[in-house]
Amino acid sequence: MSGELSLNINIKEPRWDQGTFMGRAQHFFMVTDPRNVLLSSETLEEARVTVENYRAGTVKPGLTEDELWRAKYIYDSAFHPDTGEKMFVIGRMSAQVPVNMSITGSMLTFYRTTPAVVFWQWVNQSFNAVVNYTNRSGDAPLTVNQLGVAYASATTGAVVTALGLKSLATRLPPIVSRFVPFAAVAAANCINIPFMRQRELKYGIPVTDENGNRLGESVGAAKQAIVQVVVSRIGMAVPAMAIPPVIMNALEKKAFMKRFPVLNAPVQVGLVGLCLVFATPLCCALFPQKSSMSVSSLEADLQERIRKTSPHTTTVYFNKGL
Repeated sequence: MSGELSLNINIKEPRWDQGTFMGRAQHFFMVTDPRNVLLSSETLEEARVTVENYRAGTVKPGLTEDELWRAKYIYDSAFHPDTGEKMFVIGRMSAQVPVNMSITGSMLTFYRTTPAVVFWQWVNQSFNAVVNYTNRSGDAPLTVNQLGVAYASATTGAVVTALGLKSLATRLPPIVSRFVPFAAVAAANCINIPFMRQRELKYGIPVTDENGNRLGESVGAAKQAIVQVVVSRIGMAVPAMAIPPVIMNALEKKAFMKRFPVLNAPVQVGLVGLCLVFATPLCCALFPQKSSMSVSSLEADLQERIRKTSPHTTTVYFNKGL
């Protein structure tokens, strides 16, 4: 039928060129859109059916190209790219802004006492553990025991780091103390992400050729993926945890803030949210989600296997996670 949508649209890849930063930024502004968290189960299921049917060669009557891409981005925001499973709602990247602004704002507001630092760092690292597990690379499941050990290691290491930095900050000017939460989060990301994805570091993540054919699992690819995610996560935290403290330090000297100290927390949370709306997609875009590395950089046994099964392949691809 002449009005039917073409089956030549490649929805396995993002709509915009992932070889450029701007293309990746446009892609992640769609994936991390906080409004996606509010979508009903029925809307998510409808998007899943639309996407999977289109991939199978079936087009819903009357479906337009824009509707197809909208369904694809709803699907991408809620379903894991490797397993196809619906992701836990607060672990989705679309939940980053609303959840993170509340936690980060509270960390920046309640940083003066040790119990407050311990509590909010624990809340933050628990949230990060959920996000890191939800957005892991690969399709191999973690056992409950492995997940428990990873969570305990990640959160304990992060909280201890935060307390150590707080202790050092007591001898520094008050404005410097405001940056302790950021330093703690940056250090904790270096601990939390590798711990929550330790199975990948032990067994590797799936690598494919340019056509998506699975060639094996690589620990080297897992290391590159985790480093890129750590850098992106620290980058996400920079604006949200570095800009509001400077603004709040100035605002707290103003008469209206002294008269209404109750405004401190909501103003701080609002500033953090404004920063995260832009920092989250832009820092996700620092590296392509479908990362690549040369076959010569892989483990020797995997290189040998690829040379035998796919001799013309010189570059492999993998989902780095988020």
